[in-house]
Amino acid sequence: MVTIANISDHITYKEATRSSTALRHGIKNVPSATKLARMKLLAEKVFEPLRAHVGGPIAVNSFFRSKELNEKVGGSKNSQHTKGQAIDIDDTLGHMPNSEMFHWIKDNLDFDQLIWEYGDKREPAWIHVSYVSVEENRKRVLRATPSGFELF
Repeated sequence: MVTIANISDHITYKEATRSSTALRHGIKNVPSATKLARMKLLAEKVFEPLRAHVGGPIAVNSFFRSKELNEKVGGSKNSQHTKGQAIDIDDTLGHMPNSEMFHWIKDNLDFDQLIWEYGDKREPAWIHVSYVSVEENRKRVLRATPSGFELF
């Protein structure tokens, strides 16, 4: 089992693997060394620069999900969360609105996918962002709606 203190300066291993669904159902949510390396890369390239811009804590709703956990929460079969390549963040801590974080990521950072998750036209309920590699990032910007995904 891989255990470390931190994924990055501002994300602990516990925070990155925490899931109340996993706890309730006795699901192990432990990334492999390869997936852990991907999580660290995402934190380095996206989360930490955003955190520095925001100037305060950002809530991590979901980071790594084992395949079993992802299935239990109804995630996509191809979810980048299961690969350690995606994070869902939210401004529940009041430092910067989700919409501002979304646009700052879009305008300033490299990423694979950036998704305005639900909410309305003014404010997403949360933000999904993924990172693969400089060579493979697609810079896809989407909006999730109850009827599916649309280009942002």
